[in-house]
Amino acid sequence: MTDLSDRIVDLYRRHAQAWAGARTAMPPGAWLMEEAWLARFLALVTPGAALLDIGCGPGLPIAGHLVAHGHRVTGIDSAPEMIALFRANLPEAEARVADMRELALGRRFGGLIAWDSFFHLSPGDQRRMFAIFAAHAEPGAPLLFTSGPAAGEAIGTLEGEPLYHASLDPAEYRARLDEAGFDLVAHRAEDPGCGGHTVWLARRR
Repeated sequence: MTDLSDRIVDLYRRHAQAWAGARTAMPPGAWLMEEAWLARFLALVTPGAALLDIGCGPGLPIAGHLVAHGHRVTGIDSAPEMIALFRANLPEAEARVADMRELALGRRFGGLIAWDSFFHLSPGDQRRMFAIFAAHAEPGAPLLFTSGPAAGEAIGTLEGEPLYHASLDPAEYRARLDEAGFDLVAHRAEDPGCGGHTVWLARRR
């Protein structure tokens, strides 16, 4: 199934508008299902800090929420169509087309988010991402990301096409975070208050 991970960018390029529209069409209670986790993330961030949204998509609702709380947000996404939507939705924010697996912005941020993006990478690419997270995180910066609940690969759908997801074992995520210089702050598998997301919140030492 890992070959499907190579098709993720093309899939989101072709269905960017449909993906963004599906999120917009969610009922009010689900529109920002991440709000409680974002609040925990923001509680660890210095007021006005620059934040990096990795796999930002169209920028709504997550990056928009961060901007509304007074933060300077840089969004990166591999799909140019997603970045175009991000720029239209959040013209005051910075946005770049970039592959997270090769990210090297040459600067650090006060907080990093990889929500519903990191888990599209193959297990090997996920392992390599922790050094990239560390290279872009200031001391004390929180890192918030989602994964699967257990090691393995899974296939969802986007507009009727197969959508790849993968996860490492929770114990390995803990070890990788520690090795990269992050302390685990909170973890919840399949959080019922967040649409069943498995969420990790860590902080750079």
